[in-house]
Amino acid sequence: MGSEEQSLGEKLLEEEAEPEPEPGGSVRVLQKGNGRTLPLCRKLCFAVGGAPYQMTGNAIGFFLQIFLLDVVQMEAFYASLILFIGRVWDAFTDPIVGFLVSKSRRTRFGKLLPWILFSMPFGVASYFLLWFSPSYTMSWEYSFFWYLITYCAFHTCMSCFHVPYSALTMFLGGDQHDRDSATAYRMGVEVVATLAGAAIQGQIVGAYHTQTAEACLMIQNGTAFNDTSSLKWAYMVAAMVIGSLYFLCSMILLLGVKEHTSCFAPKDHFHVSYLTGLKLVMSHKPYLSLTFGFLFISLAFQLVQNNFALFCTHAAGLGGHFQHIIFVILVSATIMVPFWQWVLVKFGKKLALFVGLIWYIPPLITIATVNGNLPVIIVMAVAAGVSLAVAFLLPWSMLPDVVDDFRAKNPHCLDLEPLFYSFYVFFTKFAAGASLGFSTLCLHFSGYRPGSCEHIPAVAMTLKLLIAPVPITLLLIGLIIFYFYPINEARRKELKVELEGVVKGWEVELEENSL
Repeated sequence: MGSEEQSLGEKLLEEEAEPEPEPGGSVRVLQKGNGRTLPLCRKLCFAVGGAPYQMTGNAIGFFLQIFLLDVVQMEAFYASLILFIGRVWDAFTDPIVGFLVSKSRRTRFGKLLPWILFSMPFGVASYFLLWFSPSYTMSWEYSFFWYLITYCAFHTCMSCFHVPYSALTMFLGGDQHDRDSATAYRMGVEVVATLAGAAIQGQIVGAYHTQTAEACLMIQNGTAFNDTSSLKWAYMVAAMVIGSLYFLCSMILLLGVKEHTSCFAPKDHFHVSYLTGLKLVMSHKPYLSLTFGFLFISLAFQLVQNNFALFCTHAAGLGGHFQHIIFVILVSATIMVPFWQWVLVKFGKKLALFVGLIWYIPPLITIATVNGNLPVIIVMAVAAGVSLAVAFLLPWSMLPDVVDDFRAKNPHCLDLEPLFYSFYVFFTKFAAGASLGFSTLCLHFSGYRPGSCEHIPAVAMTLKLLIAPVPITLLLIGLIIFYFYPINEARRKELKVELEGVVKGWEVELEENSL
């Protein structure tokens, strides 16, 4: 399998690649930080940079659907269009941004950090506008286009931030162990950021959701509750708080991280065209296994995340407590990240993946079948958080191994790291868009009425199906794909030796040509 991939890569390079000569020498030194251990301070500053993506993404994931349906009181069909189109747009911007990043000029600050710097203020502004509700003065048609445009604008800015940030993992300096350590810090911070985002949003708007639920009890069943002005204001306050944290974390990243370039490169290294790079990346079998495995796993987790608030409100009868249940899940996930980091170091990433994700199935079944039993659901929320930590940690910990495998098989093909990360994010975001659109469309056909205090039984049944049976099926499909994932701990050790051999060969070439 490896020889077939290598021959394909060599063939594509011979056909389309153009060598880029280096002035004044045969070999350029690109990675100056590999000989030293990555400082803890730099790891922490890098980790903090992952917080904006998770804070904003999880606030949107948990609350945007219920915001559009119960606060803006938009029809479920149009809400599903906004969520699906926005996520599909988001998914397709990632490969485009990855291509633009890979082709951009390297500045004295690096190639990736300028993208993060210039996209950040626009991302903060568009995030606030997403939660700003103009529906007081606009018709529903204009309101639809307002949320669609602001949703797409925010995701475009976040792609310009997150794609170069993700690729920055390979340009921090240090070795394989340092990257794994930096990734573990990043995942820990991102889980805390997820917790902070959901807690800030949940605590600010949760009290108003409770007031709405109590008001529903005082009016006739089935009547729509239309006074949502206080809720709209609460969502804007939450957006301002999260936007401020977005700005602060971005500045810590920009001031605390120095971007290195990649490893040693010979004079005959190649800068391939976009299509050639895409063929090389998408023909790399470990990358396909990792990407499509996590596509189905992301679909499973996204379905639960997107529908959990609605499930608690309209199926479990816990509308006044859903923000506290979400908080428990995320606290559990935050606490368990160090444990899973120890497990993957001790027993391997693949084993940690299977154990952690299979653990997710019993809590889902229990939550979907126990109606209104808050203590039981709280216990199951703790158990679900254990698996959520795996879903946070493992994908970004395994992707650098795939990039190393590609580098070992294609040592003369450089600057494709942004493509690896951008297409990986593309499939993750496509999963989010598909789950949002699918679930909201299911609610539309089940008879969901925006703002209604009571729904027909079909709505509750649909929400239960979206919480347990459908995610469990997707999870099992993802685990079957991961059974064939080829990079285990033995292969990781081989990769380390192979890459050290490549670098030593280039160092010898450098010495020979300098004589």
